[in-house]
Amino acid sequence: MSARTHTRPHPAPPGSADTRLPWWALALPALAFVTLLLILNPADAHAATGDPAVTHLFERVQQIVTR
Repeated sequence: MSARTHTRPHPAPPGSADTRLPWWALALPALAFVTLLLILNPADAHAATGDPAVTHLFERVQQIVTR
């Protein structure tokens, strides 16, 4: 005797609640990125290429965020 499988009577519409992310799925990675950006001092980072432009960019971003 075979068991019946239960299927939906109609397919779920695109963008339904089953495919949406909760708010914290985007907020937590963003919060972690900002926290690491504030904790780490970009002036202490040593790039292999020696290009100071990236370091200056991170310093500016940190100054803007901390104001």
